[in-house]
Amino acid sequence: MSDHVVLLSLPGLREEDVQRMPHLQRQMAAGGAAQLSPSFPCVTWPVQANMLTGKLPREHGVTANGFFWRDKAQVEMWTAWNEKIQAPQIWDLLHRHNPEITSAVWFPMLSKGCGADYICMPAPIHNPDGSESLWCYTKPVELYGELRDACGHFPLKHFWGPLSNIQSTAWIVESAILAAARFRPNFFYLYLPHLDYAAQKMGPSSEQAVAAVGELDQVLGKLFAGLEDSLQGDNLLWLAASEYTIVDVNHVTYPNRMLREAGLLTVVEKDGGGELIDFSHTPAWALVDHQFSHVYVRNAQDVSRVAATFRDVAGIAEVLVGDERAKYELDHERSGEIVLISTPNSWQAYYWWLEDGRAPSFARTVDIHRKPGYDPVELHVDMATRSTPLDATLIKGSHGAPARDESQCGVILSSQPGVLDHQVIADTDVCDLVLRQFGI
Repeated sequence: MSDHVVLLSLPGLREEDVQRMPHLQRQMAAGGAAQLSPSFPCVTWPVQANMLTGKLPREHGVTANGFFWRDKAQVEMWTAWNEKIQAPQIWDLLHRHNPEITSAVWFPMLSKGCGADYICMPAPIHNPDGSESLWCYTKPVELYGELRDACGHFPLKHFWGPLSNIQSTAWIVESAILAAARFRPNFFYLYLPHLDYAAQKMGPSSEQAVAAVGELDQVLGKLFAGLEDSLQGDNLLWLAASEYTIVDVNHVTYPNRMLREAGLLTVVEKDGGGELIDFSHTPAWALVDHQFSHVYVRNAQDVSRVAATFRDVAGIAEVLVGDERAKYELDHERSGEIVLISTPNSWQAYYWWLEDGRAPSFARTVDIHRKPGYDPVELHVDMATRSTPLDATLIKGSHGAPARDESQCGVILSSQPGVLDHQVIADTDVCDLVLRQFGI
């Protein structure tokens, strides 16, 4: 059994990347490595929920990086609290086993309000004038003020968007080292997102993506040294797990435009003349998320017609209707009536306007909350005009489709031998891996 387990969630980490990471290699040299197979959908929120609960979306209810609440006809992107995960998580299970086992969670999504003893994640304050004030949600509440005094404000502008860089991951590491020294949690779960950026923007094998691997390794070296010092003399196990890998893409589909052209998506004119989806009345619409989407169909009699719109379409590999969603355990009430899955070389953009002049104003901004779908084109903001291009073909890397090839599988590493007992480990196995270290 271990006194302390640190789980690093490293989205985009590939087996070949590890060979370029001397700090990571040295830390894990005594242990082992296995292929990590992500469950579909292979995107942040569902995969993190899989790892934390050992369950799949059918049971934990996290079906995408956002939700559509049918009863309110509202989309919620990137703001949900932990209560949306409908299954007990590692810290809950540890507390049930022994209330004295403590946990810390640093920056994984859906962490706000969770049962961990110590929490830190970004939670900027949205002011009435539309501006934002930097802040983080922490437990205990006063902790962010202390971290801010020691490390400066969390650099939110470097966490996502055109200025995304190593500074955000470096702040997460610096603050985690301080927290580990003060609280000495038995289980520490850290989300370090740095490899997500250049690989999507420029491609996973681009010069920029390779450079990002080296930058992350340097920061990991500081984390390893800091926590080893804080927990000196205790039995410390390190685990590092990819959430998914990012693959090259050279094609994009536009499900909402296809619905609109088929007369199945209705819009209203608002937002200074731009067009918005009429969520209360539209026959159908698609919440797109990297390489898949949930298509919400208002009336059951329209489902067959909506599904037919996407069959035999370039870039769409599967059209799952109703019970067919059970193939990936996505048959949950929060899922769309139809799930669209991209081919590995393609991804899906949220655009619904047919002319760029009709796009809503937020389409040209970095606005992860108002856009009803994920928009990686925000990485390409023109800093001279501070405008997001409306050109989805700029994106060169994506993820989310079912892992059918080794290139779509990540890696999990352990610092101790005998922990990884299979050559291939599913993301849902990570929960049990951690619990076993505490005798559960």
